[in-house]
Parts: sequence; C-alpha cells; structure tokens
Amino acid sequence: MKEVTNTSSLRNSLQWNTAAKKDIPANESADVEVYDIVVFSHLRWEFVYQRPQHIISRLAKNFRILFVEEPLPYKVWEKDSARITVADENITILQPLVDKIDDIGELLAKYLSTKKVRFGWFYSAAFSPILNVLKFDKVVYDCMDELTLFKGASPQLIDQEKYLLSEADLVFTGGKSLYEAKNTVHHNVHCFPSSVDRRHFEQALNGIPVPEDMRGLKTPIIGYYGVIDERIDLELIEQVARANPEASFVMVGPIAKIADEDLPKLPNLYYPGMRSYKMLPHYLKSFDIAMMPFALNDSTRFISPTKTLEFMAAGKPIISTPIADVVRDYKDYIHIVSTADEFSKAINSIMSKRWLREVNTYYQTILEKTSWDNTVQHMQKLITAE
Repeated sequence: MKEVTNTSSLRNSLQWNTAAKKDIPANESADVEVYDIVVFSHLRWEFVYQRPQHIISRLAKNFRILFVEEPLPYKVWEKDSARITVADENITILQPLVDKIDDIGELLAKYLSTKKVRFGWFYSAAFSPILNVLKFDKVVYDCMDELTLFKGASPQLIDQEKYLLSEADLVFTGGKSLYEAKNTVHHNVHCFPSSVDRRHFEQALNGIPVPEDMRGLKTPIIGYYGVIDERIDLELIEQVARANPEASFVMVGPIAKIADEDLPKLPNLYYPGMRSYKMLPHYLKSFDIAMMPFALNDSTRFISPTKTLEFMAAGKPIISTPIADVVRDYKDYIHIVSTADEFSKAINSIMSKRWLREVNTYYQTILEKTSWDNTVQHMQKLITAE
C-alpha cells in the first residue's frame, strides 16, 4: 500500500484529500472523497488475507470503499487524526488515531463532510456506536465469527451486537452454524460460507517452487497456515508431533493473543511466521498433508474455516478436529480426529495413498459449486436491491 497522507489534525478543521496527497483546509474548495461503502473491520487490511479482503476487493470493482480499522497508538500531536493509505484503485484504508472506537464516528463525520454514504458494512459490533453519528442508506453486518466468544472480548460486545442487529438491514454469516444462531435474532439473514479463489490455490498442483525454508524438512510434512491463537489445540499438536518424530509439523502464520512461550517446542515442529497470501500456494505445495488442528472451545464453536476449500483446491488430504461446520459438510472425505492417536492413524492412512482418487473427485465436485466471485455477486444483488 502507498501512504498518501501523513497524520493530520481534525481539531484544526482540516479535511483530507487523498487525490491531492496533502492536507486541504476546510475553507478551501476541494473535492472531498466520495465513497459508496464504509467498511468497519477489527482485522487490519495488511493482516492475514481472509474473508474481508476477498469480499471487499471484489466489491471494489463496482464501488468506492473506505476501509476503517481499529484505532492505532498515537503520539500526543497526532490525537484525533488518521493515517490514510490507498490499497487499491477503489479501496482507501483509514487508520484512526483516537482513544477508542467510539471516537471514530466524530472523526469520520468530519472526514466525510456532508457526503452521505450508501452502505455501512460491519465486521465487528464493536463499531456499532458509530451508527449514533453516521447514517447510511443500508447497514450490512457480515458476521464472520462469533467475536463475543473470543479470548479478550469486551463484555460490552454482546450489547453492541444486539444494537447492530437492531440497526442492520442485512446480515451475512460466514458459516451454517453462525447462520442458525443469527437467524433467530434477525429477520434478514443470509448464509455465505467462506469460499475459495480456486485458481490461486491450484498453483500448488503445478510447477511453482517450494519455499526455501521448507526444503530439507523430513517428510511427510503436515502443515497448517493461519493465525495461531487460542483457537489452536496446542496440546494436540505437541502430542502428535512427539508421537511422530519422523514427520515434520509446520505452523505457518502470525501468533496472536498467546505468548511465544505457550507454543510447544520440539525438533520436528516449525513456526515459519506470517507469510503473504501470494506465498501460501508455495507452502501448500510442500505439504504432504494439510491440517486444521482447532481446539474445541467457545471461540471455535461457530467457525467455518476458509482454508478447508483452499486445501482442497491444492489437492491436499486434510486432517481436522471435529469443528461443527467441517463435520457437517465434509466428514466423509476429511479425516476427523479428536486425539493424537487418531491423528497418527490418519497420517498413516493418508500416506498409504488409498484415499487419493476418490477424494480428488469429491474435491472437484465441491469446488465447482463455489467461488468468491459468485459469493460477492450474490451479496451485491442483496445490498443493491430496493
């Protein structure tokens, strides 16, 4: 992303103009940026590339979008300002430099001036107080996770979600379990499970190079990519890695909300760190088996892992713990395990190659029915309907 403004103080009645690449005093004639959608996200645009990025980047083909993140730490002279960067031709990222999320509404009211935005798009109910300041033609709540159950969630989040649901015109959910939960509390809920950019992950089937840090690892390589946080069953990972010293276990991704010392450390267990979306097919190519070692706790009760279909597109056998939406849709062709012993048996079964032809045929059938392009096309029809 290219940063097009430095921080600028709204206390001095300044407006931003990203096209001009400088601060414009409010009393001067200047074109204020006009947006069709303002997105409020608890996930930063430059973090792991997942549902918000897939959906918003596709909506940007037809809408101008302002993507608003949670507040950043700031220096005294930066208070009540923001950092603005351009991520794409039609996507502008705004990072508020304010004390709390509740302050973002006033900040945006000045930034957007008198321009009314058609759609407010929420990924977290923590932003719902903004609806007391800004008005939209239509409010969309794309509920990708049950954030109220996540580690460190604010006690206020439950009431904030109730308010957001009362104001939302449309509710989208990232999986069937979430749909069943939200459909009881809102009149207009639509299930849009996480989809897949099939062409991107099918690169793992072709001649792309394996990453340097994966070369020379003992095989089989059993790999995961994604955020490493309280949703991962670290005890299971440690037990199965200890039970299979001849195999390599790789956990690609950033560590969040847990300490580095909480991670199990073994000679055959590797943490390469966060890698770009562009590089994920390269890592997948090196995996003999893809794994989804999620813990069964409050934070995973409603998840529908995006990576399931990505692993399928790469043609990888998959081992998963019994996440409800995974079991519901894929139990016949994914190895579902609850213990280290079951995990080890699944590794042995997969490496025998007995599964391959039948499972690959099933994968293709599933993948032909879904894509992020189709998902966003359906979403767009709903948000623009009168």
